[in-house]
Amino acid sequence: MNTWQSLQAKLIKFRNDRDWAQLHNPKDLALALSIEAAELNELFLWKNSEDADLEKVKEELADVFAYALLLAENMIWILRK
Repeated sequence: MNTWQSLQAKLIKFRNDRDWAQLHNPKDLALALSIEAAELNELFLWKNSEDADLEKVKEELADVFAYALLLAENMIWILRK
């Protein structure tokens, strides 16, 4: 298992432990991804890149990656049907 697959497996376990799979359809995951990307963009708005809060950037970037991986997993599952 590669690093991405391991990360994706951990995210899926996190999701399943909270019974969120029922909410994770492609549309809603894509919307969540877009919203998190907008929150990431907001951290840089009207600032020089080096003035952005690095910890908040890390948090929002993690959210973007998480939703992207969950969307990819969801779409692969749908395409295999």
